[in-house]
Amino acid sequence: MITATLAMKADSTQQTQVHLSDRVTIGGKELVLIGGPCAVESQEQMATVARSLATTSVQALRGGVYKPRTSPYSFQGMGEAGLQVLAATREQFGLPVVTEVMAIAQIETVATYADMLQVGSRNMQNFELLKALGQVDKPILLKRGLAATVEEFVMAAEYILAHGNPQVVLCERGIRSFDSFTRNVLDLGAVVALKQLTHLPVIVDPSHAAGKRELVPALARAAIAAGADGLIIECHPEPEQSISDARQALSLDEMRSLAASLGPIAAAVGRVLPLPVASAPPTRSLEQAVA
Repeated sequence: MITATLAMKADSTQQTQVHLSDRVTIGGKELVLIGGPCAVESQEQMATVARSLATTSVQALRGGVYKPRTSPYSFQGMGEAGLQVLAATREQFGLPVVTEVMAIAQIETVATYADMLQVGSRNMQNFELLKALGQVDKPILLKRGLAATVEEFVMAAEYILAHGNPQVVLCERGIRSFDSFTRNVLDLGAVVALKQLTHLPVIVDPSHAAGKRELVPALARAAIAAGADGLIIECHPEPEQSISDARQALSLDEMRSLAASLGPIAAAVGRVLPLPVASAPPTRSLEQAVA
């Protein structure tokens, strides 16, 4: 029995909407698509991604600048320089940005640049971090731990809510199992359960669930059919050259095709895809944004 109170629905119609910007809301009738590389590598890379995605229904950019890696010798991210790249890209293309925060000491810096702070699966039960994020006036994307139950997931969200921040979005990203064919097992049953139990928006990360790019589109479509409020998907201008998670990253053409394929499924479950951000041309140049 889940005992969380703030996260639980008071009635079947209660639904929180979390605003990333004045035009992007998670939890409404419009689905939200978040796309981008696992790691921010350069300004050119992010501009290439944003330029392509802004002509689709993708409404926000993802990109890691503080990277939790299994090996301490792997690329750990660009840090604040990467945050500056994300901010400049947002200014040029009008796409809000989502990036991970790993430690309390990083919160102030990340919140200065990002529109949404992500808590990765490894930190889902980092309770001191969750308490600190409860005091931040920014949306939080909370990813399910790789072996967390639904109850543990909801209670982790409760930490953020109980400490004052109601802007929480849950993200199902697959759980670990005995089968190594996929990176994780995407738990769409949990998506359905979370939508029934809580009023918080729920999105799905099929990239980390699958670990193989050829599986991502079908899982993404299944997630929307199951009632998810959106998707967060890894894509890269040259997937095989990605610094991290190369095997699961879609190409930009594949990402565009996936976004286009979601329309009929969205309609079937009473949702709609947003208009491309590129329909409202940017008002600032890259040079102005970086300056």
